[in-house]
Amino acid sequence: MKKILFAFTLLLAATVHAQTTSTMEQNMQEVQAYLKECGAFFIATADGDQPRVRPFGVSEIINGRLYIMTGKVKDVYMQMAANGKFEICALKKSGSEWMRLSGTLVNDETLAVKEEFLNRNKGLKSMYKADDGNMAVLYITNATARFCSFSAPERKVSF
Repeated sequence: MKKILFAFTLLLAATVHAQTTSTMEQNMQEVQAYLKECGAFFIATADGDQPRVRPFGVSEIINGRLYIMTGKVKDVYMQMAANGKFEICALKKSGSEWMRLSGTLVNDETLAVKEEFLNRNKGLKSMYKADDGNMAVLYITNATARFCSFSAPERKVSF
């Protein structure tokens, strides 16, 4: 009886984990689709005690992680390296729906990820090379997205 109970407990835990993982992947894909639909989105970082905001335009899901990309010579990268906490605001073209995404950015030096990012965003190839020492791809962890509008209650998802 103990073996059956133990096996059932393991099966239940695996099922819950699979459902949680699936939900988190769906949430990440929803956020990615929203960013793509908006085109440009704005990322806020901290420069000491001064907030800084600038536009970004590319994000990709690679190997189960949502990435953004910038150059290491830019102030924004230095701010992200000093403090990985960020917030993104993406506004739909209607102007009445937006998403706020917060979490932590983690730098990824994996050459294959950088190459895949460039392959999906060919326009960046004139400015960056995967092995140029400048290209930075950062993935988002501990993410919470808040979908907002003037006509519906806020909805939150995490991944």
